[in-house]
Amino acid sequence: MPTAQGSRSPVAPDILPDDRLFASIQSSSYAIHCADPDNHGHAVRLLIERRYAWRGIHPGDCGLIESHPDCITLVASSEAEVFGTVTLRLDGEDGLLADTLYAHELRFLRQPGTRLCEITKLAVDTQHNPKEVLGALFHLIYIHARLIHGMTDAVIEVHPRHARFYKRMLGFTEAGREKACPRVKGAPAILLHLDLKHMDEQIALLGGCASSRARSLYAYFLSQEEQDEILRDLLGSH
Repeated sequence: MPTAQGSRSPVAPDILPDDRLFASIQSSSYAIHCADPDNHGHAVRLLIERRYAWRGIHPGDCGLIESHPDCITLVASSEAEVFGTVTLRLDGEDGLLADTLYAHELRFLRQPGTRLCEITKLAVDTQHNPKEVLGALFHLIYIHARLIHGMTDAVIEVHPRHARFYKRMLGFTEAGREKACPRVKGAPAILLHLDLKHMDEQIALLGGCASSRARSLYAYFLSQEEQDEILRDLLGSH
């Protein structure tokens, strides 16, 4: 862990790929698993380009799967179709992508005892149940970040138009003002922050309770019992 204000977490153990399929919260016939750059790279890039273009954003190189020991990319797929993806990056010697714009803000967050991670390259095709897919993606990210690697805080750069969703549905708070992001051709971004203790609490309270009236994305997470089963499998494979 960091020993002084402004220091980064030590380099975490490599995030090892895992073939364990992540069952959907509802009965949809899809799975979430670790991306294989050879098998999923093209589909992930096309999905990110399509979803970003729909928002009027050019993703640049953001569609590429990162080959980095402190990163894991997840894909949601049904047969040959990839319709959801997200990447988790752990803080380490190379820092986080958000350091490009928000180095000052991240230095403030890197307090002693804090271990940061970053959520990037999130894209979900709305032809599928987006809340269900998002809940499953975020929950598996939480399992890897919080329960396996001991991360305490997460950050994400989002378009200002989407910040309200992350605040209302997941509990993020604003940590950095709007700036132009060079990775997406100068599109505006703001930095959001989440204490992962909030995720602990909301999963315990709402996980596995999805309904059409759910106002929190945590209702689309797994139950703690399902979470613990997946965690045992992941730890066993590691």
